[in-house]
Amino acid sequence: MVNYLDQLEIGLCLRLNALSRNSAVRTFFYSVSRLGDYPAYLISGIACAAMLEEAGLAFIVQCLVTAAVGILLYKFLKNWLVRERPYVTHAGISCAAAPLDQYSFPSGHTMHAVSFAILFSAHVPEMIWLMAPFAGLVAMSRMILGLHYPTDVLVGAALGAGLASGSLWVTV
Repeated sequence: MVNYLDQLEIGLCLRLNALSRNSAVRTFFYSVSRLGDYPAYLISGIACAAMLEEAGLAFIVQCLVTAAVGILLYKFLKNWLVRERPYVTHAGISCAAAPLDQYSFPSGHTMHAVSFAILFSAHVPEMIWLMAPFAGLVAMSRMILGLHYPTDVLVGAALGAGLASGSLWVTV
């Protein structure tokens, strides 16, 4: 099944990865991807917590618990499904950033970007204007840098949306 998906997605992967040949594009998306490791969420989360005043601590705890569940979920899935990254499988794809782990499916960066975008925006609605575009850029960065297939990113986004929605449902 994974090989079949790889073959369906390779054309789009090659086109997206070709964008990274431009140094400005590569630098931009590399920076976005690194911000998606955690700095963007730390800074934005602290800002949200400050705006929420007394509810800020509960917000931070909710975000940390949601992120921890997400990490456990995506690490389990990556080690169970064992999908090689596009640059490993396809010689035409260049790796423009060092991966944080070995396998590709699902995209943990995208999962967290979408999850935090939803959580932050649910508590501070104005954050949607910052976090939604950032989540989209993180998702694009993972494919442009040769680290993920489109389905890795789509499933990561769905998992992030599910985690955030579940977290909001539990805390209501």
